[in-house]
Amino acid sequence: MKDQLLQAIRERKAVVAVVGLGYVGLPLAVAFAERGFPVVGIDVDPQKVAALGRAESYVQDIPSERLAALRERFTATTDYAALAGCDAAIICVPTPLNKTRDPDVRYLISAGESTAQHIHPGMLICLESTTYPGTTEELLLPMLTAPAVLERLGVASFEVGKDFFLAFSPERIDPGRKDFMVENTPKVVGGVTPACLEAAAALYGSAIERIVPVSSTQAAEMVKLLENTFRAVNIALVNEVAIMCDKLGIDVWEVIDAAASKPYGFMKFTPGPGVGGHCIPLDPHYLSWKLKTLNYNARFVQLAGEINTEMPRYWVDKVQDALNEHGKAMKGSTVLVLGVAYKKDVDDVRESPALDIIELLRAKGARVRFHDPYITTLTHNGHGIAGEPDLERALDAADCVVIVTDHSVYDWRDVARRARCLVDTRHVALA
Repeated sequence: MKDQLLQAIRERKAVVAVVGLGYVGLPLAVAFAERGFPVVGIDVDPQKVAALGRAESYVQDIPSERLAALRERFTATTDYAALAGCDAAIICVPTPLNKTRDPDVRYLISAGESTAQHIHPGMLICLESTTYPGTTEELLLPMLTAPAVLERLGVASFEVGKDFFLAFSPERIDPGRKDFMVENTPKVVGGVTPACLEAAAALYGSAIERIVPVSSTQAAEMVKLLENTFRAVNIALVNEVAIMCDKLGIDVWEVIDAAASKPYGFMKFTPGPGVGGHCIPLDPHYLSWKLKTLNYNARFVQLAGEINTEMPRYWVDKVQDALNEHGKAMKGSTVLVLGVAYKKDVDDVRESPALDIIELLRAKGARVRFHDPYITTLTHNGHGIAGEPDLERALDAADCVVIVTDHSVYDWRDVARRARCLVDTRHVALA
């Protein structure tokens, strides 16, 4: 089984399915198709599938022109039955948190059950969705070897590493980057068995420049959580340092820049309005949740989450103080939020701290407006708000301007000059 799969991969004859065609899945599907593999994309959203059928991209990092060039090698469908003709399936579905900040694996369970209905001998299954250590073997593997699978296949056993192959490889997608894309970002891979690792490494190695093998799926799952917990903890540290410097009357940016001059033993992180995106605000909670099941309290992780979550409130208080200094109350003042995406030069608002800042400002009675070159309308907690299309008019009408996302298209010096009252969460206005 393994030798046949490896040969199909070498000859670019292996049909690769990508389940979940979002920010992670679509770039991965395109990467394999551009390297000569026939690729089938599967997504439960018929609108996404229809758009891909028209070669229209809804992911900023994938221009529609790239899709148009792949019409003969890349197709999309909502039907999991397409897996019957595939040699490998890579699962890239969302793994959010629920209201209690615990893992919500319903999308993963749904994808796993649907995949199990169409798995066949010799098939490779790879999971990329960020999750807690143990998920691949504790949750996905039992689905793929359930009695219903054996009955459908007409076999007495269906052994991982022999009859089929299962691996985990954490996604490393950073929307908006131009230097590190799917193809040149090192890929960590862990297999349930050595044969699983060999098959998964061969598949990914055919499209990605460098493969980093690890000893198990649990280790690979932990790698992703370490990467993002490292960032969350250090961002929380520098956010708290910013608060401390504010109370001490010290310029935190002077301190950070001076510390960054040290050529060893220091890595520069910068304070801001909080953390956003699909990784840093969520992934550490997967680690914390898993450790709670083992009666261990992940204190660093929890404290970092608390600090980062409180940053929007800290900056809203700064807005109120700034308005007071100008003789204005928060209630009734027009506050313009510049940038609502979670990071610069993307159209992604997932977990953006700007959403919390807007809600807190509205709760205090401010008339909130926003401008973002990549986002025209915004809906959060049932409230809809239209973006200001004319930045010049929006600046003129604002009692206070809050810089949240430092999009490179803004002329920050001009913004700082024109704002009657300015609160800069990212210190870009005078940079």
